[in-house]
Amino acid sequence: MMSRALIGALAGAALGAVAARAAYSAFRRRPPVGDAETWARTNHRGEPITLLEGPAFVAGAGAAAALVPGLSLRQRAAALLAGAGSGALGAYDDLYGTTSSKGFKGHLSALRKGEVTSGAVKILGIGAAGLASAALVSRGPVDTLINGATVAGSANLANLFDLRPGRAVKVGLLTGGPLLAAALAKRAPAAAALAAVPVGAAAVLLPEDLGERAMLGDAGANALGALVGLAAATTLGRPGRLAVLGTVVALTAASEKVSFTKVIAGNAVLNRLDMLGRRPAPAPTE
Repeated sequence: MMSRALIGALAGAALGAVAARAAYSAFRRRPPVGDAETWARTNHRGEPITLLEGPAFVAGAGAAAALVPGLSLRQRAAALLAGAGSGALGAYDDLYGTTSSKGFKGHLSALRKGEVTSGAVKILGIGAAGLASAALVSRGPVDTLINGATVAGSANLANLFDLRPGRAVKVGLLTGGPLLAAALAKRAPAAAALAAVPVGAAAVLLPEDLGERAMLGDAGANALGALVGLAAATTLGRPGRLAVLGTVVALTAASEKVSFTKVIAGNAVLNRLDMLGRRPAPAPTE
């Protein structure tokens, strides 16, 4: 007989996958804002690509969190705040953001000078959404701060990986998968469902990403990271959550100094994983 945790995981993954795929098909016919050109961008090869994968992930994960069995009202609200809140702020940056300032340092430096960049709005907004979602599933102010920082930090970190086809989705699956396994090992139905929802929604969109037809953009990457962060907050004990938060902070700080793309390309194992399922890298021109 299947455990309640396994049922919650299967339901969460299935609902996430079905809803995200349906949302992507619907948004390709009628985008949520503007028209198809509004969401069109050029990828690292100089080829056209759509950002509609991001809103599809946000809508699919949100619908799954609202419908999956085994969650309390507070847990559903936390998932919607983390995913939809981060996704909406990411979409704002996708559509209206500028590149005059980059990274935490750049946006906060601009803010100190009185310039409110789209990135600063996103950083502050995702921080607030992270704390609000954490407050719904945490015990006491200390856990709320730890969990809120984990949700918000994970949202930002996932976006830093969305620079090559499939990379951010792979990072989400490689982090969400172990959290799902941990929730199943603990026989925790709610934690299993919360971890399974973003895993299912991301996995079903991975072929579009690897095929270089679509990308998560800020909307999808921020939402994916936030939901994985929420899964960590509801699955792990305090030592585990502190370890996750420390890793998120360290990687975010490192991104200000080094290029993740160069680090990945220079490591045989990471590069093999990064290229798995992708088209070969473009040949250098002479």
